[in-house]
Amino acid sequence: MTKPAKTARLKRLSRIEGQVRGLARMVEDDRYCIDIVTQIAAVRAALRRVEEDVLRDHISHCVAHAMQSGDADDQQQKIEELMDVLARSAR
Repeated sequence: MTKPAKTARLKRLSRIEGQVRGLARMVEDDRYCIDIVTQIAAVRAALRRVEEDVLRDHISHCVAHAMQSGDADDQQQKIEELMDVLARSAR
C-alpha cells in the first residue's frame, strides 16, 4: 500500500471514529431514534467504502501476485480467503 493510500484510509477511519463518538453522544442525549438510526447507517456506509478500498487493494496486489506467480497453493489460498471474507461481509 502506498503512503498516500494509507494516509487517506487512516483519515477516513478517524472520521468514522468521530461519527461513532457522535453516535454515543446522541444516545447519551436521548436524541430521536430515527436520527440515531440514520447516523448508524452513515457509519456503516463509510465502513463499507473503506472495506471496498482495502479489498480492491488486496485484489490488485496480493491476489494478482498469487495468480501471476504460478503457485497453485498460493492461488487457491487467495481464492479461499476472498470467498470467506465476501461471505462474512454479506451477513
